[in-house]
Amino acid sequence: MRKKYKIVVFGATGFTGELCAKFMSERYSDVPIAIAGRNKEKLEKIKNKHSLTFPIIVADAFDVDALNKMCGDTEVVLSTAGPYHKYGSDLLEACIKNNCHYVDITGESFWIKDMIEKHHLDAAKKGLRIINACGFDSAPSDLGVFYAVNQVVGDVKSVQCFQAWKGEASGGTMETMFSSMDAKLARGGLGKFSLNPKNSVTENQKKKTNDKIKVQKIPHLGGWTGPFVMALPNTRVVRRSAALSKSVGKYYGDDFVYSEGAYYSKKGAAKKVTFMTLALGLIIVSPLRKLLRGFFRKPGEGPSQQAMDSGFFKSRFLVETQEGFRAFSMSSSGDPGYKMTSRMACESALCLAIENPKDLPGGSELGGLLTPSIGLGNVLVKRLKNIGVSFEEISLDA
Repeated sequence: MRKKYKIVVFGATGFTGELCAKFMSERYSDVPIAIAGRNKEKLEKIKNKHSLTFPIIVADAFDVDALNKMCGDTEVVLSTAGPYHKYGSDLLEACIKNNCHYVDITGESFWIKDMIEKHHLDAAKKGLRIINACGFDSAPSDLGVFYAVNQVVGDVKSVQCFQAWKGEASGGTMETMFSSMDAKLARGGLGKFSLNPKNSVTENQKKKTNDKIKVQKIPHLGGWTGPFVMALPNTRVVRRSAALSKSVGKYYGDDFVYSEGAYYSKKGAAKKVTFMTLALGLIIVSPLRKLLRGFFRKPGEGPSQQAMDSGFFKSRFLVETQEGFRAFSMSSSGDPGYKMTSRMACESALCLAIENPKDLPGGSELGGLLTPSIGLGNVLVKRLKNIGVSFEEISLDA
């Protein structure tokens, strides 16, 4: 697949897209990359601001001809232009039509479900990897489980994930959260196994899978847990990976069960943040969301550089096998939602653009709407380690 560009960063004038363009320029300026968006003046401004040498492509998310031309000229599209249920569907279709791999950072599981139903088979036939959720939603959950499962022997009974993080929300994220509730797609894409292939869920998994996480002490790891704001999309992605692993890599097991919550060192913090999380959830699902939307950041706005540098995430994974429990973690400094999301997304795109396709999970022929672990696997784990992300086994609490 030889084309004009290895990667096009689509949505480069948005907050996360700009971070992607800057990161690519600083580390991978020798890779043929272009930046794209609908506004030429804003693209020029980003290019001048960061002294980018990348060419500019003007393409609106609804201009099918422009999208087809762009996808025809590149091997991989990295899209940061959300909400994806508004701006992502034509682009994803154009990628498949023009034999172009695709990576995004969506956390909109209802939209992913719709895209799977419409495009998975076509992408699979063409050997094109369409990989959603390569940012903080849901790469740490998905890759962390993948790493943990591959460190133990035999089938895994369950993995419980506990997320600790420090970061802020951008205007784009808030727009996605508020607008998703207005999307008709959202009504049918929130089931526990909504991203699983048909007939891939066992009765045991249906019976034991529980997404209602309450404030409680965490066994074997210490600390406390409660609801995690992004557990809904993360759990759906991990469960899809578990099902797809039956034919790619190490199979997680017929009765693999996954759950996800937040991690807190103290009970008081768990109760406080749980209350705030539930309050935000009530606002988003109520008619009040339209009145209160103006009090949050607008699309294109985000945290300061200082705030992003002071952030972090640590995803802990408690793994249960026939032999007992073991624990692992995936962690990094840097705001997870923006600084690290942009870097994880860039490294995901680079897996498809410059790595040997034969080294990817399933070899060079695998295609479809895939998850980060199924589509990129150890190739992505290695690349993330090279930029400072840690994967390791951690001790159990005595």
